[in-house]
Amino acid sequence: MGFLFLLVNSIYAQQEAQYSQYMYNTISVNPAYAGSRNILSVLALHRSQWVGFDGAPTTSTFSINTPISETNLGIGISAISDRIGPTEQTTVSGDISYTIRLSEKTNLSFGAKGTASFFSFDQYKVTPFQANDPKWKSLSSTMSPNFGVGMYLHSDKYYLGLSIPNLMESNFYNDNDIAINSQTRNYYFIGGYVFDVSNWVKFKPAIVSKIVIGAPVQLDLSGNTLFMNKFVLGAAYRWDAALSGLAGFQVNDALFVGYSYDFDTTNLSRYNYGSHEIFIRYEFIYKKDKLVSPRFF
Repeated sequence: MGFLFLLVNSIYAQQEAQYSQYMYNTISVNPAYAGSRNILSVLALHRSQWVGFDGAPTTSTFSINTPISETNLGIGISAISDRIGPTEQTTVSGDISYTIRLSEKTNLSFGAKGTASFFSFDQYKVTPFQANDPKWKSLSSTMSPNFGVGMYLHSDKYYLGLSIPNLMESNFYNDNDIAINSQTRNYYFIGGYVFDVSNWVKFKPAIVSKIVIGAPVQLDLSGNTLFMNKFVLGAAYRWDAALSGLAGFQVNDALFVGYSYDFDTTNLSRYNYGSHEIFIRYEFIYKKDKLVSPRFF
């Protein structure tokens, strides 16, 4: 019973999938990012959180986004599978953005996101005496539609973004008016700036803040250093939660891979071996001058 209590609290605490390398996965929280790199970009990411902890979250993400030629529009499609204990939530989203050129180097993009979330509960993954509870047996997979909005101000040197990926609040699996899982509204603020330390070294601090009404503000701070436009090393801190080490390698003009490791700074560190996150980004380059530089965002 203690496991189920911890599990349910984890579901409430982590309303949407959590990432350490959010700076490469912006489209998952802000639809205005679609097409902002001026190139067809594909990203696959997997996160294993709290390794060694029974029922710990795992997240798999796939996204693709591109500008539409000769227009100010960008489009994107993404899919996220988020598993926590006996629950699984799969989210499929479509994004569209419109960009206004404010100056030669600065753009302001507005975006909208349409989402379908599929939530399921596997009663056979709970303890035997709980699996036999008639309450669990009556549950079946549920689909919930949603939509979100965002804005994204960006240039070659900095970016700022505000977004609400899910405007509608909904409950999954109501039982006598008690929701087993509740999807609430999340507000995101993101920002980053690139400093040219030298011709071969660039440093970018970044921030993402997530606000959920009735829950503590989540704040992630990171600093990444790009060496020779090839190697990325950095660190991140999730306020009152975790420390992370970040690394990335630009294999060639099209392929970029990255890895991060999180160490919990809470009491949960006694019960797990940290969190691992790996991603691959591939970009289809047709014109050399279309690739955004620097490659931080």
